[in-house]
Amino acid sequence: MFDIIVRNGLLVDGVSDDPVNTDIGIVGDRVGEVGHIETDARLEIDASGLVVAPGFIDIHSHSDYTLLIDPRAVSAIHQGVTLEVVGNCGHGCFPLGDPVVAKKAIYGYSDTLPISWSSADEYFTLLESVNPALNIVSLVPHGQLRMAVAGFSDLPLTNAQLRLMKNALSRSLEEGAWGLSTGLEYATESGASENEIVALCAALRPRDDLYACHTRFRDQGAPEGVDEAIRTARTAGVRLQVSHLVPRSGDTDTAECISSVEKAHSAGLDVAFDMHTRLFGFTYLYSVLPPWVHAEGEGRLTELLRDDSARERMKEFRSILSAGGDWNRVVLLDSREYTEYGRRSIASIASERRQDPLDCVYDLLLGAQTPSSLMVLIDCHSENQQEFAFSHPLSMPASDATTLATEGPLRSNIFHGAYTWAAYFYRFAVKQRRFLSLAQAVKRLTSVPAERLGLIGRGSLVPGNYADLAIFDPEDFAERGTRFEPNQTARGMVHVLVNGVPVMLDGTLTGSRSGRVLRK
Repeated sequence: MFDIIVRNGLLVDGVSDDPVNTDIGIVGDRVGEVGHIETDARLEIDASGLVVAPGFIDIHSHSDYTLLIDPRAVSAIHQGVTLEVVGNCGHGCFPLGDPVVAKKAIYGYSDTLPISWSSADEYFTLLESVNPALNIVSLVPHGQLRMAVAGFSDLPLTNAQLRLMKNALSRSLEEGAWGLSTGLEYATESGASENEIVALCAALRPRDDLYACHTRFRDQGAPEGVDEAIRTARTAGVRLQVSHLVPRSGDTDTAECISSVEKAHSAGLDVAFDMHTRLFGFTYLYSVLPPWVHAEGEGRLTELLRDDSARERMKEFRSILSAGGDWNRVVLLDSREYTEYGRRSIASIASERRQDPLDCVYDLLLGAQTPSSLMVLIDCHSENQQEFAFSHPLSMPASDATTLATEGPLRSNIFHGAYTWAAYFYRFAVKQRRFLSLAQAVKRLTSVPAERLGLIGRGSLVPGNYADLAIFDPEDFAERGTRFEPNQTARGMVHVLVNGVPVMLDGTLTGSRSGRVLRK
């Protein structure tokens, strides 16, 4: 007797290249049988005219904190996402030192839920207690490791500090994390040397854990940043995932970065890459500030921003925003503070105010309610670059975003990609550009990231595997969120099951939250 039977769907199982019309019988949290099923079940789902696929896996997410605030993961479930990998780009929720410092590397942090935990185990236990709607895997964020022992210092670590970091990393791995991530472009990690990362990566070898690298340079010098990540992984003897590989510096650098990964893979390094589906970068305006300003704390920020000599020193810092040297492509998003400047470039705003762009940015930060209330886009990618990356056999798509919801405690939050990434990828790759078949696209969303992570029993719909299912209309599945109106759920996802439990039926959330925190 089956608990659930999904009948008459077009099964794209994440393994085969040939979709087939068939049934799936589910017992408890597992796939019990695939094929024509004549018996009955407690619940039967008619999937006629729909694609039945494994639940989608988001290999690069930033939902660490937002899932604690709203565990329904509405934006993700509406796209068939049943598992997210958090702790990316050196940002995340453990291991924490000073909470005031730590929140600088937690996307979506607010005072809604003050930090009351420190270790990986404490964070995982808290996340389990809120019953997330989808499954969660976490990496150890290097930014939090480094700030816990050295604050915002951009100086090389002492031997004692490095020992403390290695011990904290090992404890986090023992408590269930799956690898290490870095965000070497960010002020919180810019002081880390290549040797520091090699030393930390050594802790990943015993369990073959993954090293995910947001590279040091993503504008000028982007290929050098990818080469550094490859050297680090090769020297440390670990598997490498290059995060959102396509740089912000154009087609030539894009081709060179992908070529470097290809050559390393051909030479025997276990390496792959992911890419978000936005045509722009997305970050906080305060990312322009150097580490020493962050180290002074928010209490001193206003004083420093008003100090002309401090400003001149700030301008020496190569930030994620200034590295490209073009303020026309940095666009301020809508905000309560500056309704007149929303959706305009920093170059345009600075020209109107007759200011140097950096002075303009510093003044905008002075008028912000909080440093994190102002966010920007960085226009930098093209659809041709997206196709070039996503057609590559070593690539996989990712959100590079947090889970959100259009109502509830996160309704006013914005993170581009949250509502759109998987739906965009399917529409773009299968329906619009047609460079991937349906089966190929599903593999990139399921079995490919599952294998990359080393997940057992997920990523494909075969008997014995966990019953994570995304059932969608192949003609209608697409994103609705736009550049300036991003908070719109995707369309075309009809049913979603997580660990054998329906969390969406007929396009409506059921209220069930059956996800699990997967500790390695």
